[in-house]
Amino acid sequence: MASFVSRILKSLTGQSGDEEKRPSESDKTEAYKGLVIHPAPEREGQQWRIAGAIIQQCEDGDRERTFTRADTFSTREEAVTNSVRKGKQIIDERGPKLFDDGKATGRA
Repeated sequence: MASFVSRILKSLTGQSGDEEKRPSESDKTEAYKGLVIHPAPEREGQQWRIAGAIIQQCEDGDRERTFTRADTFSTREEAVTNSVRKGKQIIDERGPKLFDDGKATGRA
């Protein structure tokens, strides 16, 4: 409900909400075990949900696995930090199997 009301208010004031999706300075990618973690927390009401992508850079094109988790935080910065932490955990747990299917995109 709050999300619906906030969308209406943004449409009335001319705000698209894109400013919330733009990467901030704290959203820098981080290399980890030969892969790249790109934090991309998602706004959910007054909270920020853990989300991001794990990227494998290959000669024939990058492969990407996105992730979203239930954990939420009150600030974007906390969500960015924890999105990187969760990306590392996924890499540690799944390792090379993360990209075994050979597809360019998918979910982690």
